[in-house]
Amino acid sequence: MALRRTLLRRTVAPAAAITAAVVLAACGSSDSSSSEHTGHDMGAMSTAGPSGTASAAQGGHNAQDVSFAQGMIPHHRQAVAMAGLAASRAKSQQVKDLAAKIEQAQDPEIDTMSGWLKAWDAKVPGTSPSGTEDMPGMDHSGSAMPGMMSSGDMAELKGLSGDAFDKAFLHMMISHHEGAIAMAKTERAKGSYGPATTMAKSIVTSQSSEITGMDEMLGN
Repeated sequence: MALRRTLLRRTVAPAAAITAAVVLAACGSSDSSSSEHTGHDMGAMSTAGPSGTASAAQGGHNAQDVSFAQGMIPHHRQAVAMAGLAASRAKSQQVKDLAAKIEQAQDPEIDTMSGWLKAWDAKVPGTSPSGTEDMPGMDHSGSAMPGMMSSGDMAELKGLSGDAFDKAFLHMMISHHEGAIAMAKTERAKGSYGPATTMAKSIVTSQSSEITGMDEMLGN
């Protein structure tokens, strides 16, 4: 009987060791797989290009985020179009510098928001022949969104130069910025996609500062 118990112990001990080894190997494989998966996810997040497509695919978004991007893209495009007139029409170097700053800031944001919409399978707004934006819910004047200039406003601005252009540009851009800030505040309050709410916060901060500068240029 004693011999049988001894043999049993000798048999169980190696079996237990083998079982433990198998468990440890499985855990190691799982940890390695998990590490590789995490590394892949982080790599995908870090390599998202200017279009924002990769990051958009990884984050949760809601209808407000889509609305924000679809509205802000044409809003930015019009600001860039207005700014593009300043190089040849503005008299003040301050106005020219501001216009260049607006173009440099808003062009990349247009690309980023377009990338989000593509990743979300949502419509990216296009430009109509009149130069205003082809968006659902926007009237033919292009002035449905806060601060947007009408086709007539844009035509008037294109026809000006010198001091007259500077004054009209500043007044129009202040209104345009105020509209963008209102849209951005709505996104911050109701949006759920982190990069979009972060962009909205940046818009509020930067364009509020630019409004202050434009008021000073106008002597207000």
